[in-house]
Amino acid sequence: MSDKEWIQPLLELSDYQGCEYNFTNNFVWKDIFDITVARWQDFYICKYGDGFAFPAGRGDVKGLIARLKRYCRENGLPLKFTSMDKSAKLLLEKEFPDEFEFSFDEGMFDYIYRAEALRTLKGKKLHSKRNYVNRFKALEYIFERITPENIDDCRKMSVEWCRRNNCDACPEKSDEMCAVGVGLEHFFELGLEGGLIRVNGEVQAFSYGERQNSDTFVTHVEKAFTDYDGAYPMINYLIANELCEGYEYINREEDMGEENLRKAKRSYAPAYMLEKYRAVYIGCDERK
Repeated sequence: MSDKEWIQPLLELSDYQGCEYNFTNNFVWKDIFDITVARWQDFYICKYGDGFAFPAGRGDVKGLIARLKRYCRENGLPLKFTSMDKSAKLLLEKEFPDEFEFSFDEGMFDYIYRAEALRTLKGKKLHSKRNYVNRFKALEYIFERITPENIDDCRKMSVEWCRRNNCDACPEKSDEMCAVGVGLEHFFELGLEGGLIRVNGEVQAFSYGERQNSDTFVTHVEKAFTDYDGAYPMINYLIANELCEGYEYINREEDMGEENLRKAKRSYAPAYMLEKYRAVYIGCDERK
């Protein structure tokens, strides 16, 4: 946790919109994805297993890549970047022509929405979401910001959500809920913001996120029971209205290729998909 003090300023230098460039995500997934971090000059290097996120920061890019090449040679690893946006891809192509091969996976693209669209739900594309919200408003619900006084209720709801959704039988769900648990455990140290919905005194949904960059709020977690129709659209709507004032965009992260999640995220009519690329160093001589 103490690493946030030096990591956060380096992330802000790049102002990346992608959810990998976020201290919370790197922290809560560190054990699951074997994440390690380092600083080189004014660059933040985040290593996922045997691959890297393209470093955030500012300075001597050629020197940075040379240092990473040396590190990979010394440790018998390929030099590969597992997630990079188009600007980083263009930078590599310009500074290191013919030295990297690129690919992409749409399952890793982030869903970017206009905050105003999620706050108002105006228009034909969001008509069904608006209907769900209006029906939910007829219930006697309460919205609360997540505080030290009610965060245990979110933890309890998270455990029950996992039980109802049979997380033990699905490694991906189990990993995700472990990350959610770490986020809740360190919620205030991480600087997260969130909210919950109660119906008849019981938590039916909660969500949390934070500032991603200069114009974007990132939603890390959104969980709801289906006891009451429209709980998911309602918590989405309330977070957009209560926590996202002043932001132009909301990043709701990727769908990881999971079909139901992809369908749900597309149903909110994203403004655009944030493209992400993989890059593998092949070297000039190897290519020839």
